[in-house]
Amino acid sequence: MKPELLLISVIGAERPGLAAELTALLAPHPVEIRDIGHAVVHEQAVLGIVLALPISVDPEPILKDVLFRAHEMGLSVRCEPMSADRWQDWVARQTRARYIVTLLARRLAAKDLARVTAIVQAHGLRIDGMRRLSGGLMEEVEPERARSSVELALRGDLPDQQAIRAEFLAASADLGIDIAFQLDNVYRRNRRLICFDMDSTLIETEVIDELARHAGVGEEVAAITERAMRGELDFVESFRRRVALLAGLDAYVLEQVAGSLPITEGAERLVSSLKRLGYKTAILSGGFQYFGRRLQEQLGIDHVHANELEIVAGRVTGRVVGDVVDGARKAALLEEIAAAEHITLDQVIAVGDGANDLPMLSIAGLGIAFRAKPLVRESAEQSLSELGLDAILYLLGFTDEDLAHAASE
Repeated sequence: MKPELLLISVIGAERPGLAAELTALLAPHPVEIRDIGHAVVHEQAVLGIVLALPISVDPEPILKDVLFRAHEMGLSVRCEPMSADRWQDWVARQTRARYIVTLLARRLAAKDLARVTAIVQAHGLRIDGMRRLSGGLMEEVEPERARSSVELALRGDLPDQQAIRAEFLAASADLGIDIAFQLDNVYRRNRRLICFDMDSTLIETEVIDELARHAGVGEEVAAITERAMRGELDFVESFRRRVALLAGLDAYVLEQVAGSLPITEGAERLVSSLKRLGYKTAILSGGFQYFGRRLQEQLGIDHVHANELEIVAGRVTGRVVGDVVDGARKAALLEEIAAAEHITLDQVIAVGDGANDLPMLSIAGLGIAFRAKPLVRESAEQSLSELGLDAILYLLGFTDEDLAHAASE
């Protein structure tokens, strides 16, 4: 005969040895642990155990022991039988697809979580778990330095992923937060290579616009840049037109601009954390190799590929050496680096902000539009706008606590 199943749920103030004491009460009895879960939320513990009891075992002495000890410890206990059908239904649910939703903002509000969980419920998904990824916020922290992230683990059948993505995108715009939706698979925390666009991604400026201001053609170049980033102009043609406007610029200006590149919020923390965890890093840029190499030295980037600005007799000629690094070339370089490092595309992260980044974002296992133009946000798999680049660590499932421990080892 099938054994009797019993669910014991315990709730109360966390204390050292709670799980040890309760499981010790069960140890003398011939019971099987079918499932167990233990969580602590702000010093409140929740412990659940599913026991399988042989038909020959009387559950009453077990329950009395548990109830008496729990009462002594000031805990609330609920014991209920679990039918075989209920157990089988739970087992069957474990084979369904799993998803992760990550909320990111400077500070998250109740309305943010309410909107997201309503969308989850409307699509018939179950919430298996919920956890905070960001560290606890001190009350006095400056608003621009605050960051808050919560992760929801979901399970269920989802025939139309694009529909739920569209709802999350709309909610993100309405609430002013970032909402990332991912399939939870073996690759999510097993990425090995991250490829960055440079201008307006790793740095908070477009270098060609900075050079143009020094050359006295800032407005002309900025107008072409903006149209190219929105996808309104062919990148290669627009790039050559912009570079041509730089003809005659003193090469010394490159050093001046390179010495004051504004590093994007969170970039240094992200790169150093991922390198500590064994990731390879790359810059794949439609900008200039001169500045890519400067960032390589500053951040410790492994690979850099960008355009080589031609300089003759100490002055910019208005031309580049070799082929222009456009969107297609970025995607090809990503594949080449991954192959050379023996990394599958599913293990690659690509990050960019412009239309010319879409080809590499689309082939990477995780493509992220960072503070991007509307066209890019809508086309990319994931979009981040509210926090710094280190928010990518939350998308990978890392907590601030994980990273603090890694940094101290």
